[in-house]
Amino acid sequence: MKSEGTKNNQGVLYIIATPIGNLQDMSFRAIEILKQVDCIAAEDTRHSLPLLQHYAISTPTFSLHEHNERDRAGIILDRLQNGESIALISDAGTPLISDPGYFLVREARGLGIRVIPIPGACAAIAALSVAGLPTDRFIFEGFLPVKTKGRVDRLTALKNESRTMIFYEAPHRILDLLQDMQSVFGQEREVVIARELTKKFETTYSAKLTELIPWVAQDTNQQRGEIVVLVSGTTESESLIPAAELLTLLLENLPLKQAVDLAAKITGERKNELYEQALLIKNKKL
Repeated sequence: MKSEGTKNNQGVLYIIATPIGNLQDMSFRAIEILKQVDCIAAEDTRHSLPLLQHYAISTPTFSLHEHNERDRAGIILDRLQNGESIALISDAGTPLISDPGYFLVREARGLGIRVIPIPGACAAIAALSVAGLPTDRFIFEGFLPVKTKGRVDRLTALKNESRTMIFYEAPHRILDLLQDMQSVFGQEREVVIARELTKKFETTYSAKLTELIPWVAQDTNQQRGEIVVLVSGTTESESLIPAAELLTLLLENLPLKQAVDLAAKITGERKNELYEQALLIKNKKL
């Protein structure tokens, strides 16, 4: 397949989004290109076979996944430089978004090979669009570490993040993730679970963590399938240092009245309440 705008008779690497569940979400353009390219690099050829058969796509396929990407990238790049055009697809959604392909795309661009996106489904963006959380600023964190300590460390680093946060999680770890979020973010943080998007048992549910955890724990169906977790960003008041912690720091260097006055200006809390807290802190130190 030759593409307009190619240089030196090089081929083109197409990054093609595929459905995340409902096969009807495949774009006409994606189908056409998959039929015309010389070959398709699929994350799992067995997983992609039903999709390709559904649209009568008989283009040869080979696997490109996280364990063989660096080994196979050289072969793919050679074929592209020799004029072949190749499509990259993942098991579902947009390639490179928590899926293989970054190394290949970077190397291809470094060689001046044209890389063309064929947009389509992406679970993170689909979930964000229906979550009811702010969409003007957001971050995608993908999968957090599997082990508890690593997961808690990453969440702790995000504790004061003001943007909407988007995560992916495996169903057997969803409760662990939510419980860790509660310990780091607090019980009142609003979280949305978007599960099995575009599929028969699609569910989108939002609640504060104190309500969400029991709901997921009591319904094992909510611990199945593909899950996107969205977390509201911290508010300005949440990101402030707690009054007690602030008073403790101020009292190390300032007289009590001065520390209380300054804490009141910073937190907006009433002076008489802060004064009582300051007395308790000072008495504990004596």
